[in-house]
Amino acid sequence: MTDEWISISGTTADDVWEGEMVPVTVDDRKLLLVNIAGDLKAYANRCPHQDTPLDEGVLDGCVLTCTSHLWEFDACTGTGINPASARLEPYELRIDDNGHLSVRLTVSAQRGS
Repeated sequence: MTDEWISISGTTADDVWEGEMVPVTVDDRKLLLVNIAGDLKAYANRCPHQDTPLDEGVLDGCVLTCTSHLWEFDACTGTGINPASARLEPYELRIDDNGHLSVRLTVSAQRGS
C-alpha cells in the first residue's frame, strides 16, 4: 500500500458542496468525500457492517446513515453512533490552493481527524 499523496482527478473541493457526499475512485479504491459545514473528510465508501456503499445512504448534518441496516456514523469524526463500536475507515485528505484534492491511500493514523 502506498503512503504517497495521490491526486483525486476530476473532483475538486468545489465539487463537494456543503452537506453532500461524493463517491470517487482512486487507484481502484472506492472512497467517499463528505462536506460537513465546509470541512471535507474522506472515508472508505463502505459500511463496516456489510460493505454497503455509503454514498447510497443519507447524510443529515453530521449523521451518515447506511441504507442497509440503518447503522449511523458521525461523519465529522468517523465514529459510530449506532452501534457505538462501529467506525468509518478514514483517509487523509489534502486540498491545495487551487481546490485540487489529494488523498493518502493508507488508513489515517489519526482516526477521525
